Amino acid sequence: MSGWVIAAMDALNYAGAVSFTPENDIPDLAGKVILVTGGNAGLGKETVLQLARHNPKKIFLGARSEAKAEEAIKSVKSSVPNDVEISWIPLDLMSGKSIKNAAEQVNAQSSRLDVLILNAGVMALPPGETEMSHEIQLGTNHTGHFYLTKLLLPTLLKTAEEPGSDVRVVSLASVGHNFAPAFEKIVDQEKLKKVSTIARYGASKAANILFAAELSRRYQSITSVAVHPGIIVTKLYDALNSHSMVLALGSKFLRFSGSTVYQGACNSLWAAVGAKKEELTNGGYYVPVGILKRRNKWACNEDMGKRLWEWTELELTKANL
Repeated sequence: MSGWVIAAMDALNYAGAVSFTPENDIPDLAGKVILVTGGNAGLGKETVLQLARHNPKKIFLGARSEAKAEEAIKSVKSSVPNDVEISWIPLDLMSGKSIKNAAEQVNAQSSRLDVLILNAGVMALPPGETEMSHEIQLGTNHTGHFYLTKLLLPTLLKTAEEPGSDVRVVSLASVGHNFAPAFEKIVDQEKLKKVSTIARYGASKAANILFAAELSRRYQSITSVAVHPGIIVTKLYDALNSHSMVLALGSKFLRFSGSTVYQGACNSLWAAVGAKKEELTNGGYYVPVGILKRRNKWACNEDMGKRLWEWTELELTKANL
């Protein structure tokens, strides 16, 4: 229960937020190529919509379902005056083959990638595994995005070499990191699979923060940050209600104090394209909007970031990826 108290306090502690509205504060994105994972619904769709309004060269929308992706693209295009190019990229973050194919499609269609928004995610799923035998939430939210980023790194780094470039990777984390078990359990899949559903989710969100920080240390020409979108009223929270009365009550509280999808997209949009490069702390973890959590235990721990990175690389090697 203490985790809910911590999460609630963290979620409501937004003193000093940056004034930001996507309509007014996102600059012209002419020439920029952007990839948003999970762009077919919820925060991802809203993110694509707001980006599309500011004239990017191309938006890749990563999603599993072609029907849902095309429906989202049609909806976005009907809401923006410009003829922005939005392309569906088939992407299942539980499948190494799908991730590889997605990266190959992006690289084949564009020689540059300016912004990568790792938005897709799952929450409170029943026990299960990805194709790599990783716990399903960690495997989707962390390992899948890690592998995708790894495959796109050559393009990201090449883009970063160009004069005037500003390449960014934004990882959607969450105050759910407060529920994460000890680091040793995060990298021990058998132990992780035995903890509670919400703890497994917390592990994946802690991993997102660790990954963003370590990416910034290894590739300093790229700006990499993690963001908490806020407590957003989306279908992700529906899954909590079926697990326990405590989780159901916590979910109801968070829904009551929650924000809209539009509000929830603001922090990632600010980090991805709204903030000036010099306004961002590379490797930082931000809560809405633009508030740097300097003492976050995951973002500040270089040793755990390094160990998670090396562990994930080894896991990919074991899976022949």
